[in-house]
Amino acid sequence: MAKWKSTKYPGVRFREHPTRKHGVSFDKYFAIRYQRDGKRKEEGQGWISEGWTLQKAALKLAELKEAAVTGKGETRLSEKREKARTEKKTLQNEKERKEKDAVTIKNYFNKIYYPAIRQEKKLKTHIREESLFRTWINPAIGHKTFKDISSFDLERLRKTMLDEKRSPRSVQYCFATFRQIWNHARINGLINGESPTRNVKLPKVENQRLRFFSHEEVENLLEKLESKSQQVYDMTLLSLHTGVRAGEIFSLTWGVVDFDNRSALIRDSKGKPRHVYLTEATQDMLERRHENQGASEIVFKDRDGEQIQFFSKTFDRTVKELGFNDGVTDRRDKATFHTCRHTFASWHVQSGTDLYTVKELLGHSTIQLTERYSHLRPDGLKKAARHFDNQLKENNIIPLEKTEHA
Repeated sequence: MAKWKSTKYPGVRFREHPTRKHGVSFDKYFAIRYQRDGKRKEEGQGWISEGWTLQKAALKLAELKEAAVTGKGETRLSEKREKARTEKKTLQNEKERKEKDAVTIKNYFNKIYYPAIRQEKKLKTHIREESLFRTWINPAIGHKTFKDISSFDLERLRKTMLDEKRSPRSVQYCFATFRQIWNHARINGLINGESPTRNVKLPKVENQRLRFFSHEEVENLLEKLESKSQQVYDMTLLSLHTGVRAGEIFSLTWGVVDFDNRSALIRDSKGKPRHVYLTEATQDMLERRHENQGASEIVFKDRDGEQIQFFSKTFDRTVKELGFNDGVTDRRDKATFHTCRHTFASWHVQSGTDLYTVKELLGHSTIQLTERYSHLRPDGLKKAARHFDNQLKENNIIPLEKTEHA
């Protein structure tokens, strides 16, 4: 390594690079020496090729010495560099903060959130979220930034939807979508704190459907469907006989169908996975489909051979043709494909199956969901009333009115 050489400025010295030149002379590296707290300090400054000169190094040494005497400014070059790094980082953090604060709900949804959920969520789910955002969220608050969103903004959004006669369930879906956008942004460090949706009271959902098909309606429905679409007929039969939901039918694969035990494992369920048990009719139907499909893994496919995402309109058109919804104004009383599931449960209860067993067959998370069918138990309440009356008589517990007349 080249030796250090003194200069005409006390405390400033340099050494030459052994091979590299800058101009006609060898490149020089400058360093400064000074006393601080009784100790000699030495700090490198830089090469001529980096813009350093003898005069610049001497000036820097003079600044450090003055700072040591006056107590103002940095007394070491490393301190100055650290201060510069800190200031640069502070400026960068402030710039990033301002950029985050400037992101609007619309930009975040379009550029970050929606591209992400298209990869993560089912087609039906992300299509619904995009529709809710485009129709309701964006017009109301899409132009605002996350930090500018208040509960008042969401109160107005709720009022707008209700004024437009949107159902309480639709309002809940919309607010759930916004809440997921907010939480996604929070996880990505764009915003802090809980979603302001928690301060908005949403309308109560009274969406329990109790409509179920009669045996005659089912006979007419299946007859019509079989003449129109074998696949829709098969899916309807499966729901009527096992209580499976449309989404569970769409995701059904042959790998979970156990023909020997006449059962199928439902994995993609709203609750925990459960087994459904096949009737003779559904067993025959699935065996026929399995024989005809060959190596296909999906039980019910769309026209492109892929998993079905949306139920065929054939079912709704058939229900309309049969007049099942004529004169029905309450949507909870309208016949839909989900009515097949209610029919399965209702027929079970009417035939004497206890509610706990029905709960397990349907895959309900709580017995409260199943209790909607309790009024269908065969004379269950009447039997209880008669039993109570018999107990009164056996124990000679006579009503007051009887005693007075006596």
